[in-house]
Amino acid sequence: MHLPINTFKQALAEKRAQIGLWVGLANTSAAEALAGAGYDWLLLDGEHAPNDVRSIMAQLQAVAPYPVHPIVRPVQGEVALVKQLLDVGAQTLLVPMIDTPEQAALMVKAMRYAPEGIRGLGSALARASRWNQIADYPQQANAQMCLLVQVETVPGVQNLASIAATEGVDGVFFGPADLSASMGYLGQPNHPEVQRVLLDGIRAVRAAGKAPGILATDPKQAQQYLDAGALFVAVGVDTSLLVRAATELVRQFKQAPAAPKASGGY
Repeated sequence: MHLPINTFKQALAEKRAQIGLWVGLANTSAAEALAGAGYDWLLLDGEHAPNDVRSIMAQLQAVAPYPVHPIVRPVQGEVALVKQLLDVGAQTLLVPMIDTPEQAALMVKAMRYAPEGIRGLGSALARASRWNQIADYPQQANAQMCLLVQVETVPGVQNLASIAATEGVDGVFFGPADLSASMGYLGQPNHPEVQRVLLDGIRAVRAAGKAPGILATDPKQAQQYLDAGALFVAVGVDTSLLVRAATELVRQFKQAPAAPKASGGY
């Protein structure tokens, strides 16, 4: 049995743009249905969606047969939680609220076995090694780990150059909703000043040799970010797609509220 190659990490290294979808329904059937839709990656959200390690593992198992890469977002950048998520099979993490290069460096270490890192050894108990059925898993694992850090505050932007330069960080994801709030524009991710910072940030991350990423549910805006150099862009959110489609359908037959607009905050 062989360790799966991290095709998402490989694509970023080759500067190939990857289109993704946010998955917050915390349901294996929903995740599996979306896994066959044609996206390059799915974000299994543990920060704002009601997921825990067990539900994340179940969704990883559900999407495993499909040609899509699962990315897991933990609720926070905690070393012990990172260990658990890697052990259940995640190879790519998107860690929220990274404000300093020191925080980024700690996450790099958390995702790697010694001597490069501090990830605890316990692969005999782990789905990641297929319960020790993958030969030399600890020796091979580090190379397939992909770390994406989320910059979504003013301090994070101020430290962007040093965060992006941190060895072992593969990509930097910008959170427009939290960043706009941090900048004093709560609920205004499309404010011109916020957009200027986001576009400048994307270019700065590319200049550092790393992959920039962002969430944009408006197709024109998503294309703008791609044109600026973003390499992994989420273009939709499962919960929003479901509610919008259901609302638009019922409006064809009866009076119903207008379909909700995506408001960010993911």
